[in-house]
Amino acid sequence: MTNYQFIVTGKVQKVSYRRFVCANANEAKFSGYVKNLKDKSVKVCVSLEDNDFASFIEILEKGSPSSTVTNITQKIIDTSFKNGFTIEQ
Repeated sequence: MTNYQFIVTGKVQKVSYRRFVCANANEAKFSGYVKNLKDKSVKVCVSLEDNDFASFIEILEKGSPSSTVTNITQKIIDTSFKNGFTIEQ
């Protein structure tokens, strides 16, 4: 299990992007959270098995119908996540 932090930029706030990511991540049984940042980007933290990485990135890239993702950066973090996926304020 590897723990990631992603920063997603583009048109990702006020377009139901967090709700989309949360619903799809929960459906796929991922654990972590999604949160809006003050700079209009979105932070996503998640714990993934190696074989789940591509499908999670697909969720982030697709986004909600009204969103437009222009960039996703990633880094490995120490914090692990369990018990589902949530939206943080």
